Amino acid sequence: MVTDPTLARINDGVQLHHGAGRRDAARRLFEQVWTDIGGETGDPLHVCVLAHAMADVQADVGEELLWDQRALAAADRLTDDRVAQAGVMLPLAGLYPSLHLNLGECYRKLGDLGRAREHLQLAQAGMGALGDDAYGRLIRAGAERLERLLTGRQE
Repeated sequence: MVTDPTLARINDGVQLHHGAGRRDAARRLFEQVWTDIGGETGDPLHVCVLAHAMADVQADVGEELLWDQRALAAADRLTDDRVAQAGVMLPLAGLYPSLHLNLGECYRKLGDLGRAREHLQLAQAGMGALGDDAYGRLIRAGAERLERLLTGRQE
């Protein structure tokens, strides 16, 4: 169970966006949390999770890409101990498939198919860190979707 109050606030924003369809309200909450944590200089776990969520509420794919890049950079500064300390049940390695999947999708939208494929491959390479649970299935399905889009396959 997540015990970190900042992660709980970020989850509130995720619920505003995905649960209630209130993207602008979620973005405003994320902007406030970003200020509160000190932006990119904050706790890498907070920066990673917040930037990952902030990317999803961007209207511009270029901005989405910047937030996804921030999330990946912050993940590279994380440790398994910090992730566990916050009550996150996923190991650090389990964050990377989603981060790379989102970057791959951004690059696909921007027409940079080479980079999109690179990030898809990185996401696929990390799938072993995911459990056989709803989150793992969601990320695997996302990777399959992106692969279909990049190869032109219809299923």
